[in-house]
Amino acid sequence: MAVLTRAIASTPVDDRSEKARASWRSQAKVRSSVRSVLGEMAVGFTTCMYCGESRGTDVDHFEPVVRNPLRAFDWLNHLLACSTCNSHQKGRRFPVDASGAPLPIDPTAEDPFEHLLLTLSLGVYSPLTEKGEATIAVLGLNERGLPEGRKHARKVVALALREWDRARERDRSDEMAENVRTVQDQPFADVCQSMLRQAFSPGADVVFSDCPDLLVLLRREDLREALLR
Repeated sequence: MAVLTRAIASTPVDDRSEKARASWRSQAKVRSSVRSVLGEMAVGFTTCMYCGESRGTDVDHFEPVVRNPLRAFDWLNHLLACSTCNSHQKGRRFPVDASGAPLPIDPTAEDPFEHLLLTLSLGVYSPLTEKGEATIAVLGLNERGLPEGRKHARKVVALALREWDRARERDRSDEMAENVRTVQDQPFADVCQSMLRQAFSPGADVVFSDCPDLLVLLRREDLREALLR
C-alpha cells in the first residue's frame, strides 16, 4: 500500500485523482485484504460502520479519493460500509467546516456520542454539534427504516439482558455468555452502547422510566464489563 501511494504521489497533481481511482480499482488483492482485516477486527457480525444495520460489504474511503488521492491506500482512511451507505448515501459527499476540517464523524477516530444523541424510545438521532448534524444528513441516519430497526434492537437488548440476569441468579455462566453474545452480535450495536451511556446520564430515570429494572441491570459493573469486553 505504501508503494502504491508513492506511485500516486509521483504522478502530476492534476492527474493524481484519476491515477488513484484507477489504481484502487485494479488492485483487487489489496481491496480483498483490507476488507478481510476490517472484518476480522469487527465485533459480532461485520456490519456497516456508518448505519450499523446492513452487512459491511464494501471498503469505503472516509475521505473521498477525489478529494485526497494520496489517501486511496491509507489504512486509516478505510472503513467497512454497506453498499447503500458507501455508494448511495455518502458517495463523494464530504462537507467541511470553515477551516476545511471534515464534518462527517470518523467512527475510527472520534466518539460519535460526543456529536449525536440517540432517543432510545424513537430510535432517532439528534445532533449535538455541527459534525453530528452533517453526519445525520450525509448518511441519512434517520431514514431508510433505521429508527424502526433501532427500536427493535432495544427490545432485543432488553430481553437478552433480563435473560442474562436470570442466568446469573441460577449461576449459569454459559447462558450468561450466550446472552452477551446475542447483544454483541446483533445489528445496531450503537443502541446498546447508547443504553450503557445513558444509564449514567442525569436524566436516566426519565429515559428508562418504562423499564426501571433494565436501568438497574445497565448499571451493574459485571454486566458492563462483559458487554464491553
